[in-house]
Amino acid sequence: MHGSDRVDIAIMKAKTSRYFDMNSGEIGKLSQPGGPLYQIEHSNGGLISFPGGVVLKNKEGEILGAIGVSGGSVEQDHEVATAGAEAL
Repeated sequence: MHGSDRVDIAIMKAKTSRYFDMNSGEIGKLSQPGGPLYQIEHSNGGLISFPGGVVLKNKEGEILGAIGVSGGSVEQDHEVATAGAEAL
């Protein structure tokens, strides 16, 4: 995978998380066949429904945005994105 592809995927993970105000991995669980969001990844110009997108919240729990990470395994991407969100 090229570096620019990873950047595009990271951006889409963040956008996906922000569109739904939930982590992209959680959307993946809901978008399985028979799930309430089945095939949602085809909306909004394409979404990423696997881990690596994490919602950013302030101390009061208000959503500020989202962070997306791509370049490692999905588990690594999620771990790095979560660490970034917690550092906020």
